[in-house]
Amino acid sequence: MTDMNFAALGVRGELVAALREQGLTTPTPVQAQAIPELLAGRDAIVQAQTGTGKTLAFVLPLLQRVDPDKPYSQALIITPTRELAIQIYGEVAKLAPALDISSLPVYGGQDVVAQAHRLQGSGAHVIIGTPGRLGDHLRRETIDLSRLSVLVLDEADQMLALGFLDEVESIVRMTPTSRQTLLFSATMPEPVRRMAAAYLRQPADVRVRGRDITLEAIRQTLVETTDRAKQQTLLDLLKRYRPYLAVIFCRTKIRAKKLTEALRAHGLNVDELHGDLTQARREDVMRRFRSGDIRLLVATDVAARGLDVEGVTHVFNYDIPHDADSYIHRIGRTGRAGQRGFAFTLAAPRDSAFVQAIEKGIGTALERKSAAAFREPEQRSERGGPERRNGPGGQQRKQGGLRTAGGRGAANPKPKFGIRKRKERNPR
Repeated sequence: MTDMNFAALGVRGELVAALREQGLTTPTPVQAQAIPELLAGRDAIVQAQTGTGKTLAFVLPLLQRVDPDKPYSQALIITPTRELAIQIYGEVAKLAPALDISSLPVYGGQDVVAQAHRLQGSGAHVIIGTPGRLGDHLRRETIDLSRLSVLVLDEADQMLALGFLDEVESIVRMTPTSRQTLLFSATMPEPVRRMAAAYLRQPADVRVRGRDITLEAIRQTLVETTDRAKQQTLLDLLKRYRPYLAVIFCRTKIRAKKLTEALRAHGLNVDELHGDLTQARREDVMRRFRSGDIRLLVATDVAARGLDVEGVTHVFNYDIPHDADSYIHRIGRTGRAGQRGFAFTLAAPRDSAFVQAIEKGIGTALERKSAAAFREPEQRSERGGPERRNGPGGQQRKQGGLRTAGGRGAANPKPKFGIRKRKERNPR
């Protein structure tokens, strides 16, 4: 793999040069495995996590299948969320001009009439869209998929989880049966396998094991807590580690909203990302998170699918994922580009079955720590735990830690804390 380059995989020189300008010279494992199969024209089912380079694994071969002299849509990428459509369009837009290829993102929250004019006018060689908005254009008869050469179903598991099966089927029916079909998915549950069997013809099967890619650079810790103490445990972790950028995963939109409100009440720089937000609001949240104006992002799995933000230092599984694939997909938001990352999973006693499933799936036991290990000394004392691990003189150190003179005393409420910068307490 060390001697491999994009040209050796069959990627055209114009695209190789465009990749080099972005600092990309060596293919990732999923790119090295998938690109030759896709350039050969084969259908493919590819299992790979976000952060493995899977987008380029289908974008590069797709662009080489497009004929820029033909003024109609030749490739369609269907993705479950607007955020993913925007991200994929960004990757396509960096490379397509090298081959004189046009592209267009089609998703909700934009003017559907303006989109229709673009689709019906000069057209776009490559369309990147969400099932709902693509369905709108099909009903309006403002999109023509009859001459499509390549169809990509990205994040297929999430499309099914979001209930888009009917929309996807109606879209696929409007494409030629001679098309090349590529299905990418982070997980491979049975519904995805059935979809692959229905749409793909003798596909190449490419699988890149997530743990080989994402886990080596991530220190993983299982924090044993209780449902009742979970919120305080998270606060203790945030105060201890003071992350530069962190993603906090919740199971549902309601839990994400409530946790965001609770963290804000403690003075934390936090916002939320879930399906109830308007498109404008979601884009604003992501813009501020990428720029560092927001340091903590509370998100659901679906909303954060495909989230690719440079500099995420920590991932917190506030609600434990139910399988190893979902676990790997979550924590893969950190530990990227040669950087170290940290992943904390909060688990109550009733989560033991999920813990076992995750450990079996990743092939290793998670480091276990009690929530008490992250409490501050006065918290442990209040809960009946040891005040200090010390011998003689421990009482004097305890008094110094309380800073009773003009600072934090036993009778004073615990101050709210931030994430950005540690401030000196009680400056003299």
